[in-house]
Amino acid sequence: MSRFPLPLWIALAAASFAQDRPAQPRPDNQPFPAFRIIANIYYVGSSDIASYLIATPAGHILINSGYEDTPPIIRDGIVKLGFKLSDVKILLNSQAHYDHVAGQSAMQKMTGAKIYSSAREVAVLESGGKADTRFGREYTYPAVKVDHVVRDLEEVTLGGATLVAHLTPGHSIGCTTWTMRVSDGGATYNVVIVGGTSINPGVQFIHHPTWPGIADDYARTFQVLRSLPCDVFLGAHGGYYGMQEKYRKMKAGAQVNPFIDPQGYHAFIDRSEQTFREQLAREKAAN
Repeated sequence: MSRFPLPLWIALAAASFAQDRPAQPRPDNQPFPAFRIIANIYYVGSSDIASYLIATPAGHILINSGYEDTPPIIRDGIVKLGFKLSDVKILLNSQAHYDHVAGQSAMQKMTGAKIYSSAREVAVLESGGKADTRFGREYTYPAVKVDHVVRDLEEVTLGGATLVAHLTPGHSIGCTTWTMRVSDGGATYNVVIVGGTSINPGVQFIHHPTWPGIADDYARTFQVLRSLPCDVFLGAHGGYYGMQEKYRKMKAGAQVNPFIDPQGYHAFIDRSEQTFREQLAREKAAN
């Protein structure tokens, strides 16, 4: 007989089982085939948590490192595409939320790359997520040291490839949308990698305790996004732009690259801004 009362014994056993049991796999973080999107832009992320490799003769740029357990997916994708991890020189991010940057520490150890961040999210990354205005008390991750602070409209250039940073705060306080121009098949395309536009659960615009200017930031962000010329629509989540469906079309031999989707880009902005405006109107009506 156990010397513990039965209810306590059951609780201890359950706790031990929970510790020994592996974490449940996230549906948005399943392995996904790495592939070339267009020109020198490659998808190396998971089933929804998007990561992009910008390949150049002087080394590569990686945008987004995913959850803490995403780096093996990214690593495998980079290697399967025929690139070397040691050639990744710069780690960028779209937003300093745990599902996009928790893997940065591991990716830096794999590659030796420098970490870049917008100014408003340096503290978030260097605190391991604790300084995040929304998720700081719920989700933390290995802290990293930021090597370079990215300014609005700064050009990040490596090996002839240039990415331009557009600060688009709202979804996160230092959210960054990246743009670049690429040539493919004799044509030139404007690529937009949207940092994020959705409203995090529980966030209020009028009475936000840690970010009083969030509503104004959101409004400016939609102005910025509408001003960007876009041919190729990408984003921090594959779901933003229908990544999986477009990948299947590409594999099936689509005559036109399905990732060339300016209409989808503008429709995405329209939906996102409408959601923002509706919540802001509800909050104003209630105050």
